[in-house]
Amino acid sequence: MQNLLPEPPATLLPAHDEADAALAAAEQAGSDEAFAEVAARFPTYSAGWGALAARALAAGQVIPAYAYARTGYHRGLDQLRRSGWKGFGPVPWSHEPNQGFLRCLYVLSRAADEIGEADEAARCAQFLRDCDPAAADALASN
Repeated sequence: MQNLLPEPPATLLPAHDEADAALAAAEQAGSDEAFAEVAARFPTYSAGWGALAARALAAGQVIPAYAYARTGYHRGLDQLRRSGWKGFGPVPWSHEPNQGFLRCLYVLSRAADEIGEADEAARCAQFLRDCDPAAADALASN
């Protein structure tokens, strides 16, 4: 059966140049403290939370990874809604300001799986694919 309704337009989060520069500086510093400073200074910036979450997960710190990812996910949902998202529709990975939210969603899925929250892990993984299958593929390959 063919869907006759048009797909909603892609949601593109706004750029945040100052936060992007702070995150780049944290990446240069390479310390957890530098990344934590980005999240503290820009608490609505999902990319900062996503970086913290990914670092924690890579270090085997599942509970902090889950907490960071959940925070960034919720802050990202707030931004998506402010940008016109109605709870569905594409959130393209190719648009760099979307990547922080999508990374949080990915790490949240993985961390939820690690702590035995299989339903949440599956929901988050599906939500990520619904936002953009390219995001799921890119993040899984890292």
